[in-house]
Amino acid sequence: MIKGIIIVNNSGKPRLVKFYQNVFGEEKQQSVIRRVFQQVSTRPDSFCNYLEGSVPEWGEKCKLIYRHYATLYFVFAVDAQESDLGILDLIQVFVEALDKRFENVCELDLIFHSDKVHHILDEIVMGGMVLETNINAILQAISDQERMHKDSMKTKGPNESVDLISTKLGAGRNW
Repeated sequence: MIKGIIIVNNSGKPRLVKFYQNVFGEEKQQSVIRRVFQQVSTRPDSFCNYLEGSVPEWGEKCKLIYRHYATLYFVFAVDAQESDLGILDLIQVFVEALDKRFENVCELDLIFHSDKVHHILDEIVMGGMVLETNINAILQAISDQERMHKDSMKTKGPNESVDLISTKLGAGRNW
């Protein structure tokens, strides 16, 4: 199970943080982010992308699996049952989805379009479980959601927008 996903820049500033296993309190969350950044940023790029047992808030058998792209560290904290290579592949899928959505994604896209970034992540991982790894299915779901959002904004009244969305979902009037 995925315990958390943290994206930080080279300076240690978090750009996306999602905890799937409870880390209560802002101080503890900040502590986890700092600890994770210190561990991954001090490792040379020639080292492997796995660290074990490195975050006490998530237990002794926690693994940090990460990739460093340009100015960003993509870090997934997982339990011992997760495949290291599978999570590396999942990070790659996430980055490719971001890249295709934003056309050469950069740190500013994560800052100014955080809602879209969270939506892409939610198509891939929900509640710490992997939902989808097919890049085409992920991009299609995002495209469908954006199209429905645009369609709902074109209508004149709130009832019309509900009717339009329910019709597009195939639910008819008594939805």
